[in-house]
Amino acid sequence: MNKINIAVLDASTLGSDIDFSEFERFGKVEVYGRTDERQIRFRIMDAEVIIANKIKLNSKTLAGAKKLKLICVTATGYDNVDLSYCRMAGIAVCNVRGYSTESVAQITAAMALSLVNNIQRYDRYVKDYSYTQSGVENHLEPVFHEMSSLTWGIVGLGGIGERVANIAESFGCRVLAFKRRPDPLYECVPLEELCRRSDIISIHLPLTSQTRNIIDSEMIACMKPSAVVINVARGAVADEAALVNAMAEGRIAGLGIDVYSEEPLRATSPYIRLMDMPNVIFTPHMAWGAYEARVRCMDEIAKNIEAFLRGRRRNRVE
Repeated sequence: MNKINIAVLDASTLGSDIDFSEFERFGKVEVYGRTDERQIRFRIMDAEVIIANKIKLNSKTLAGAKKLKLICVTATGYDNVDLSYCRMAGIAVCNVRGYSTESVAQITAAMALSLVNNIQRYDRYVKDYSYTQSGVENHLEPVFHEMSSLTWGIVGLGGIGERVANIAESFGCRVLAFKRRPDPLYECVPLEELCRRSDIISIHLPLTSQTRNIIDSEMIACMKPSAVVINVARGAVADEAALVNAMAEGRIAGLGIDVYSEEPLRATSPYIRLMDMPNVIFTPHMAWGAYEARVRCMDEIAKNIEAFLRGRRRNRVE
């Protein structure tokens, strides 16, 4: 194989403990922690391969990349890449599939357990000395319920959603699923019915024109006042303002959010209103990023590059 130039544009989104040296077998590797729009043109000018996570890659940012042959997205979602432009320009695009399933499912379960059991509230009750001052050996408010008594609604039954369904069943939950093509292994129902019947609702959909704001004010209005909602998919699959209003008004009981329509979270986000609520969990888009998942992701990227250089198609999305 001929040696090529590779540019890693936003290495800091992958963690400081990730090693990019394995890509050196393909050629010269330039690793950049962050790249803003003004820098992209110069950093990809001589690159045949780009490795990127959150960078917007479109006709404007790719205009000067005359040598570019392949874009490797270090994620399953590729909504940051203009596929139409890439097809026109003859640029191949690869994503990575299945690498983060265990990591995302694990964080989803952790959020569900924390919110259903009101762990943050009980933790605060001890830490602010309310328990010490109460003189009572036990404190059992707010009420919590056994997982086996609950219904868990899975919105999106792909690899991650199916793994979460497995975990939910291991807790004894009844599982409902929303999937465009019904799965015979699960009770698949319309989204409105899932929202109406579920005690826990976790979202595992890619962001497309069909899924944008799919959890809107009408769907939220169907939910139980005791429902817990978890979004570990993409921020824009849910109407963030509608979720905030429902949470602030007590129309849902808990919220776990790992993804945002604008990242990092901005001071203008509607979620800022909920920062002090003990039944809300915010995490910084980290559910995918267990160490093992990130190492797996880099291994998959290397395999994508090697396959491309050998003239084979692997994880191609364009």
